[in-house]
Amino acid sequence: MSTPETTSRGEDGLSSPQSAAEEVKTALAGLVGEITHHLKKQEERLTMLDRKSLSQSRRPALATRVEDEAPHQKAFAAYLRTGEDGDLRGLDLEGKAMNTAVAGDGGYLVDPETSASIQSVLRGAASIRQIAKVVNVEASSFDVLIDSTETGAGWATETADATETSTPTIERITIPLHELSALPKISQRLLDDSAFDIETWLAERVADKFARSEAAAFVNGDGIDKPVGVLTHPTVDNGSWAWGSLGYVPTGSAGAFNQTSPGDGLVNLVYSLGARYRANASFVLNSKTAGIVRQIKDAEGRFLWTDGLAAGEPARLLGYPVLIAEDMPDIAADSLSIAFGDFGAGYTIAERPDLRILRDPFSAKPHVLFFATKRVGGDVSDFAAIKLLKFSVS
Repeated sequence: MSTPETTSRGEDGLSSPQSAAEEVKTALAGLVGEITHHLKKQEERLTMLDRKSLSQSRRPALATRVEDEAPHQKAFAAYLRTGEDGDLRGLDLEGKAMNTAVAGDGGYLVDPETSASIQSVLRGAASIRQIAKVVNVEASSFDVLIDSTETGAGWATETADATETSTPTIERITIPLHELSALPKISQRLLDDSAFDIETWLAERVADKFARSEAAAFVNGDGIDKPVGVLTHPTVDNGSWAWGSLGYVPTGSAGAFNQTSPGDGLVNLVYSLGARYRANASFVLNSKTAGIVRQIKDAEGRFLWTDGLAAGEPARLLGYPVLIAEDMPDIAADSLSIAFGDFGAGYTIAERPDLRILRDPFSAKPHVLFFATKRVGGDVSDFAAIKLLKFSVS
């Protein structure tokens, strides 16, 4: 009787070729199975890591700006549509356009996006605001300190005593802030329509009203519950100009340019302004005056007016930018229809950055009124930086 060992091996103790092949085949099958198992585990692990990293990478995107803007934006939209102000009460915000919510009896601050859109319209409107100095303040007024006279200077030698020089005169100009308001009206039916974009509608109406009111005040405002306009200040012939008034240059003809040399008045106006102001100076006039000015030619037959070469670039008169401000007066006898100067130095606009909205559903039923308010002021801050062209003989 033979044992398994004696049947699978020969007399020399070695395995037969057939049994050796079976052993190799079995070993290879086990190795392949083990490799396949490890590869499957590795693939499952990589898949889990990919899913985890993908979910983590998406989380910041879901949270961007939603945490900061959505609460106030949703609460403000609910207040505009229904008057529900529970979510707005006690809601504190921090940002460039606002810093805190206010009490309901005085209105609520608009959301940052609406406030920014209104401010962009004001900056882009045809107003002196485009070329004036604009500052944001948190107080009820803004003080500007100006050196109205130059500091004295003198030459000195090595051994001689230095002589005393004159000191500059400091002028303090206080610009009070006044309340500017708009009162757009809308029907309750539109407010109930969820497809109606109430925030955009409100921003457009408020911005349009604010832009037109501001533009008029910055030119002709009397300073009573509104800014002081450029043309409100006393004017004198530039030859006898003194601080506190604006100097003017006459055209030499009442209610018109000089017929013989119409461009001379404009040239005289440019060079009546100090050299340090001319580098940043601009012309300000309305459309009717611009239509007359752009027809004026020099002695060589060349137009003094040139249109901008690129989109958005202002037209130029004698090489200086032109701002079309419709609130400037038309040409008439003794009118001050053209201003020229560095308005960034000569006129300062001070404003509070917040804009408030108060909802009134009772005064104009079945319509709803929105009382929007902001505070703004303006005044001439450097009387030497602005000159005027007067359509008069002298």
